[in-house]
Amino acid sequence: MTRLVHLSDLHFGYEHAGMVESLLACVNRQEADLVVVTGDLTHRARPDQFAAAADFLSRIKAPLLAVPGNHDIPLYSLMMRFTQPWAGYRRSIVADLSPAMRVGGVQVLGINSVDPFSWRRGALRNGVVRAAIARIDPAAMNIVAIHHPLQQAPDAPKQLARNAGTALAMLEEAGVQVILSGHLHRWEAKFLLGPGSPARILQIHAGTALCARPEDPPNEFAVLEFSDDNTLFVARHHARNGTYDPDGIAETSRFSRVDGYWQSLD
Repeated sequence: MTRLVHLSDLHFGYEHAGMVESLLACVNRQEADLVVVTGDLTHRARPDQFAAAADFLSRIKAPLLAVPGNHDIPLYSLMMRFTQPWAGYRRSIVADLSPAMRVGGVQVLGINSVDPFSWRRGALRNGVVRAAIARIDPAAMNIVAIHHPLQQAPDAPKQLARNAGTALAMLEEAGVQVILSGHLHRWEAKFLLGPGSPARILQIHAGTALCARPEDPPNEFAVLEFSDDNTLFVARHHARNGTYDPDGIAETSRFSRVDGYWQSLD
């Protein structure tokens, strides 16, 4: 079994400050093989926000893989956004914007979907997608970590990233099995698994782990356990009353991959 923790949309600078330590304790309690962070580590890409995010990440005990989100590049400083969009992220978080890591039977491939010229929406550039595909390990469960979803429910409040459909088709054809994303600040995992809609890729959209935006659903993170028999167990941990309970699990889901297609076992 390989265990991943999926965090997204931390939004340091607009975070629930009182939740930070309890989230860290909960994440470390999972004893994960890898912690995956799918973007928006900061709220406005400012040096103090990157410093807070970097401090939080440095105290995670498990290996870490992170990709940037649209909030991790400047919004209002147009000169910086167009000429040095990644300077703060690379200086404080990690230089590689599309990292990859193998743990156990799982290979995680990071893709940078942020577009400085379309700040909120993002874009999937073919070259970046092809670079991830070139790192696919046929002997592993191949997972893409990306900020912007490549497909979403019809009532999603944001536009899909440009070229999302083409990128999804490319990744599906190449053999990617799971996509982890964020951006929407709400959980989705089963909307593509209904009757008559077989999915070769299981797409999991994480909620926000720390953002203090009042209209968001409860803050959360997820723990994913991949078994050698192509089954996946997912546990969602919600914050309650301003804190994360180390033993609190709000919801669990089980999935199985049979003949190349995912199905829900719940």
